[in-house]
Amino acid sequence: MTERSHQDILLTAMRLSPTPLDDDQLSERTGIRPRQQVNQICRRLQRAGVVRRYEGPDGKLVSELIAGVDPVVAAVVASVPSQDLQEAADPAADPTEHRLPPGASGEQRAAERVMLDLLGERLSQVLRPARIRLPSGVRVEVDGADPDRTTLVECWAHQGTVKSAQRSKVLADAFKLSWVATSIYPRPRLVLCLSDPAAAAPFVSTRSWPAQALRDTGIEVVVVELPTGIPQQIEAAQQRQFR
Repeated sequence: MTERSHQDILLTAMRLSPTPLDDDQLSERTGIRPRQQVNQICRRLQRAGVVRRYEGPDGKLVSELIAGVDPVVAAVVASVPSQDLQEAADPAADPTEHRLPPGASGEQRAAERVMLDLLGERLSQVLRPARIRLPSGVRVEVDGADPDRTTLVECWAHQGTVKSAQRSKVLADAFKLSWVATSIYPRPRLVLCLSDPAAAAPFVSTRSWPAQALRDTGIEVVVVELPTGIPQQIEAAQQRQFR
């Protein structure tokens, strides 16, 4: 079981418990061992602002979900490497060191994970990031796929109108989906998942050749609505990147 799965299980245990739980209690209720792993995940969730940790009545640190925070959204932020989040949040950082590619901020990467979960709910499927090995031996990463590989997804969290280079990036993702699908039988459902109608416009317009190309190659364009606050975080990240 992955650490992200452990994180989801711990969040569920906290949500269902009427009182805050210490690390020993969380380990016992969830079966996650060793206890140190529970401690590490809870501390990361604390840093991400998902849970509050304080001394309980028995003198042990307990973890409590913070009211008003969507645990699903915040947990996704917690799963992004702290280095990525720090680089994305620090506009004064040296741009020559560890610079993320355009559009790859921590906020956007976290939002794309949320988009994948929302799309999975809509399709009644469990979608997770996947690395697919093709018959040639090449391994290809896609943003999302179900366990049976009946659906392949690429997500793009951009907000607002699309520039030429950004359109090319999305079309490259679409080409990757179409290419991977040639090695899977039966052919999987292919989805480009976006989160803003303005960003999706070039890919759904009846007068746009990219939109017609996507339709002709059997790639769906689906727009999901992100929870309140996340689009604003993405827009702020885009402004930091001078996009």
